[in-house]
Amino acid sequence: MNTIDSSLFLANQKTTRDPSPTLGKDGFLQILMTQLQNQDPSQPMDTNAMVEQLTSFTMVEQIMNMSNSIDTLVESQLISPVIEYSHMIGKEVTYESTEADTGEKSSKVLSVSQREGWAILELENGETVYADAVTKVSVPEKA
Repeated sequence: MNTIDSSLFLANQKTTRDPSPTLGKDGFLQILMTQLQNQDPSQPMDTNAMVEQLTSFTMVEQIMNMSNSIDTLVESQLISPVIEYSHMIGKEVTYESTEADTGEKSSKVLSVSQREGWAILELENGETVYADAVTKVSVPEKA
């Protein structure tokens, strides 16, 4: 029969508790339940105070949820390169050509797409170019 080394039993368990600087809903409910369990039956907790505490906690939780929702909305708006560069549609852009001898090229932007998080401009001359490769944006001359 194998024996268990008692020196290793629960040796990696924390012996102290790190207090949290915030009180979550679980912690609040745990405190409330402890208060209710330990109250004096001859002098019960004021029900109005308890309802007021629960209402305050619910309001704080809803504000936190709303804040998280707004953060998510803002992040989703900032992430989309298509939205960020859509103002370039119809504009004339100048960019460095990837061909060795041609130097700078210019063309009108027809659409904006996204690939691997990068904005891609689809141009009237048939080429596609990354938005960050553009060196100049201007309003096209009318013919």
